[in-house]
Amino acid sequence: MLRTIGTLANSVPTYIRYIAVSGGALGVDLGVYFTGLSIGIAAELAAAIGYLSGVAVHWILSSRLVFDDVAERGLARTRQKALFLTSAFIGLGLTVAIVALATRYGLDPRLAKLVAVAVSFQATYILRRTIVFA
Repeated sequence: MLRTIGTLANSVPTYIRYIAVSGGALGVDLGVYFTGLSIGIAAELAAAIGYLSGVAVHWILSSRLVFDDVAERGLARTRQKALFLTSAFIGLGLTVAIVALATRYGLDPRLAKLVAVAVSFQATYILRRTIVFA
């Protein structure tokens, strides 16, 4: 089913597909983040857990619906997954750092997360477009 959707999605520009896939992953990320906050998990830890949950969704969707140069098997696929995870860890680092610093200086954790989302989104898109799926 994802392959059929992927074929249809190819008529939509890559950045728009990336935004759509990111929206789905962000829904997972924010759901986990806000749940974590509501049960008393520290904002930085909730941000990390939410981000990593979203990364799993993002890999599945972006590797099938967004980027055309996805390796099918073997070493090339393993390398691509490793690069994707590296980009995710960079995004995670940005997210946790922004949330930690912003909340330390009194910014509401929800607003801090939104700022982190914007920064991380652009950084990971650039990395994935130019390195992971190039």
